[in-house]
Amino acid sequence: MGRDDDSKKSHPAPAVIGAILLALAPAAGLIALGSWLRRARFLPDAFWPGAERLAYFILLPALLVHSLAMADLSRVPVARLMVVIALSLTGVAALLVAVRPWLAIDGPAFTSVFQGGIRFNNYVGLTVAAGLLGAPGIALAAVANAIIVPVANLFCILVFARYAGGQASLSGIARSIATNPLIAASAIGAVLQATGIGLPPGLEGMIRALGVASLPIGLLCVGAAFDLFAVRRGLRETLVSSAAKFVALPIATLAACLALGLSGDAALVAMLFQSLPTASSAYILARHLGGDAPLMAGIIALQTVVAALAIPVALLTAMRWLA
Repeated sequence: MGRDDDSKKSHPAPAVIGAILLALAPAAGLIALGSWLRRARFLPDAFWPGAERLAYFILLPALLVHSLAMADLSRVPVARLMVVIALSLTGVAALLVAVRPWLAIDGPAFTSVFQGGIRFNNYVGLTVAAGLLGAPGIALAAVANAIIVPVANLFCILVFARYAGGQASLSGIARSIATNPLIAASAIGAVLQATGIGLPPGLEGMIRALGVASLPIGLLCVGAAFDLFAVRRGLRETLVSSAAKFVALPIATLAACLALGLSGDAALVAMLFQSLPTASSAYILARHLGGDAPLMAGIIALQTVVAALAIPVALLTAMRWLA
């Protein structure tokens, strides 16, 4: 992809599949380790909420700021990448709302199905993007985050307000989006990139170090929250949500890429991020905003497992059709 498109096209399929599996291996290994650490009580249970908070509010924002501020985006089709992601997310969100009457489920359960269909796990996406493309992959992933985070959060807040009995004013929605640490980090990084200021040498090293720590700690937390037994509740709803996530969303993204002429590394990252499992933080939102938290836990668990197959399929599709 990108500068090396011709050489990658010539690689045989086993080599491509091997590269994808190698890129997935660190994420899978860290998730498995996190699950073992939690089950073995190697660390106290009180450790994990604090670690997740640290990763979400400090470490991952640092990675996004550094990636956007310091990356060379002169050859990246930023606008088209953002439009592709926004269009595909909007289409699948509208599809889920349209089919809701046929699902025969209550409002709180639908919010969990909806979250599972459009939210994504940043840590898995960034780790795989880095494994496949190196530093340019992290930069592209940061651009993807900059559009997915606000759009997905806006849709989820609106769905909670409509179907979980919550109250959401325009000012409340705007405040929730503006105070999201990932959105704020993306905005800061984008401003530093656009102005050419970047990060000063001393601060740059600190922000880079914090960002490097975000992926292993975040993936360990994903593994610690993993509970496959939660899948037993609401299996039909879980399958509907996973079909939206792993079938409808990648297809919509592929169609948008073809329609808008997005190809190469940018298209690969778009397909990657639109085939990620839903975020473990979706459970927290379900619990605090009136959703069906047990169902959300089952969706997260199943999607974490299914993603091991769905992500390679999405990446191979991108390499086949969008190279």
